[in-house]
Amino acid sequence: MKTLKFILLLLLLLCAKTIIAQEPEHSLTVTISNIESNEGTIQVGLYNSKSSFLSTPYMSTGTQAKTGSVQVVFKNVPKGVYAISLYHDKDDNKELNTFFKIPTEPYGVSNNAKGKFGPPNWEEAKFSILDKDTTQSIQL
Repeated sequence: MKTLKFILLLLLLLCAKTIIAQEPEHSLTVTISNIESNEGTIQVGLYNSKSSFLSTPYMSTGTQAKTGSVQVVFKNVPKGVYAISLYHDKDDNKELNTFFKIPTEPYGVSNNAKGKFGPPNWEEAKFSILDKDTTQSIQL
């Protein structure tokens, strides 16, 4: 009987330690402004590394475009360094339209970073999520 109590107590302690050791996860609210029309959707990608920036998002979402501004929320985001890219997908084809690699649909990046003779870079776009929920405001 004592062995059974000991095993149950040990399991309980291990479960408690696992729960306490988990990293808290946060929400990231992104406000997108300067939207010129209600056409299509706003596509938003959240990136967690320089190597994946502008190619493979860590998380992504989309929302109906609305003249003026809209918000999207990423939930359960762990602490770390991130960057955001987004675009107004006016024709809803799920890709940023370009002409000779120059975007023909409105787009934006976290910190409102602007590229010089090319897309914005990770260093200008990155931001940290630390111990609280975070917001980013991006203009198209």
